[in-house]
Amino acid sequence: MNEILTQDKPIYLQLSEMIETDILRGVFEEEERVPSTNELAKLYAINPATSAKGINLLVDEGTLYKKRGIGMFVATGAKERIIKKRKQAFRDNYVKSMLEEASHLGIGLEELIQMITVEQNMED
Repeated sequence: MNEILTQDKPIYLQLSEMIETDILRGVFEEEERVPSTNELAKLYAINPATSAKGINLLVDEGTLYKKRGIGMFVATGAKERIIKKRKQAFRDNYVKSMLEEASHLGIGLEELIQMITVEQNMED
């Protein structure tokens, strides 16, 4: 968790996304403790209430849970829930708009798949 905070979106959202990403990358495993709100506040020089808001968002989604007096921990099944949530967001934010624009430009599904395949091959 050493990413840099930006002005693009609220800090509490960035913190929750950073923790989610670390869970996806295996930095935090199920049942493992994550940094506390105070640790996050100190690390990023932010108000503890802001870091608490980011942590509480993950608690509300079932990604983290609290062990009273010990800290916050990654919930069982958190990685799968994050993947499901992010796939839905990817579909909503990228795929739908791409298909709409392709339709406006008269690009059919086969041509679109070919474009994606060519682009993927260029990156490899």
